[in-house]
Order: sequence, then structure tokens, then C-alpha cells
Amino acid sequence: MSGPLLQFRGVSKDFTSGLLPWTRRRLRAVENVSFELQPGETLGIVGESGSGKSTLLRIALRLARPSGGDVLFEGRNIAALAGHDLKGVRRRMQAVFQDPASSFNPRQSVGQILLAPLEVHGIGTTSERRGLVCETLNLVGLNADFMERYPHQLSGGQRQRVAIARAIILRPSLVVADEPTSALDVSVQAQILNLFKQTKQELGLTCLFVSHNLGVIRYVSDRVAVMHLGRIVEFGPAQEIFGNPQHEYTRALLAAVPDVDLAARPAAE
Repeated sequence: MSGPLLQFRGVSKDFTSGLLPWTRRRLRAVENVSFELQPGETLGIVGESGSGKSTLLRIALRLARPSGGDVLFEGRNIAALAGHDLKGVRRRMQAVFQDPASSFNPRQSVGQILLAPLEVHGIGTTSERRGLVCETLNLVGLNADFMERYPHQLSGGQRQRVAIARAIILRPSLVVADEPTSALDVSVQAQILNLFKQTKQELGLTCLFVSHNLGVIRYVSDRVAVMHLGRIVEFGPAQEIFGNPQHEYTRALLAAVPDVDLAARPAAE
């Protein structure tokens, strides 16, 4: 497609705390956020806990509705979609979460987990679906034998590979990743990040990638958005953000990491 795949236009998100009217307070998690995500690009979003990163991803996936502003996916305002139109958008945007185990049904085998989205969207015959499951498992470095295993029988890295397989099995336009490596050992993180980049290139995916790890963001991202207190305080090419940060908050984040290059190196090997 021509033009941005995903657009945020002045998006804000408020939450209300307190059960009783006189104790209620409005909390603004995201404030006036605007950006564009181009096809084939990976946009990394970085910031400390509570900066609004995960809320932003939930809005992008339409798991949360913005309190203000518009979110356009493939040129359409996703807040206005319903029924068949919304289901079609759901198919073209998929997510990889921080803890895959919590997003899997422990009673389902890997094969059932991967077949489910194909069945929901009515893709292929029974044999075609099974073939696509095997093909996708191979893409993420697992063989067909894993179809018979259950989540508790997998290592953390294997579970995350299955999570990536579930996200890409529908061949979406957009993959949204929320801290997908933070629960993994460093050596496993490197494998998953390399798999993420390889799969993105092979399938031509567009990615929105959230992490608090600056080395991870530097390794996977084409452009970077730095979030602080619900706002994007700095935005630009990854090389510029890390090489010549302009905002004091970005400089503070970088100063807190002894060696960002060293942090990124395991993923590159």
C-alpha cells in the first residue's frame, strides 16, 4: 500500500480511579500522541515503566479505545469499525506479548493454539491448515513434532517462538510486540531477536516494538519513539536517537546504561 500503515493523530487515553464519586480521579496515561508507521518499518517505543508504552499498544490493537484523537490502520479509523470490518482488521494486526504462557490455553496443544486463528478466520481446508501450521513452525525454528506438545512442556524461548508463530500464521500486515524478550535469559533473548528480524524480513512485516531495554530497541528498530509521562518526547531514526539524543529524558535513559553497544551486542551475534 502507499502511505502509512498505521497513524496516530493526537491520541490521548484517560483512566478513572476510585469507586466512589468523591474519590474519583482522572489519570492520563497517553497524551496527544501523533506518529506514522510506514510499511516494512519497525518502530521501537522505549520509556520507563508507567510511561504509557503498553497503553499505546493496546490502543493500536483496539484493545482500548482512545479518549481523544484518531487511530488509522490502512487508512481507516479503527474506532469506527465493527462486525466483519473489524474482524478483517483483527486478522491483519497481531500481537506478541511479554509472557506467552499467560496468553496460551494450557489445555491446548501447540497445534491447537496455532490452528485456532486459522479456524476463526475460515482460512483453508483442514489439511491446508495443518500444512500452514507446520510451515509456520519451521519459520520460527521448530519442527512439526511440537504440534503435539503443551505449553508446560516448552522452555521459555520455545514458548515465545510459538507466540511469534501464532502472530504470523495469518500473515498479518502489522505485528505489535510488547516486551517480548524481557522474561527470557540473555542468550535466549538474542535468539528470539534474531528470529524476529529474520521473520520480519522474510514476510515483509511492519512492526511496533515496545521494550525498556535500550539495546534491544537499538537492534530491532528503524525509528524510535521515546515516551515519558504519556508523551512522545523524542522521535527519529534509531541511529540519530542513540548517537545524538536531543531531549534530556533520552539522555538520562542512555546515561543509565553503562554501554548500550554492549547491551545490543549479544542480539547481533
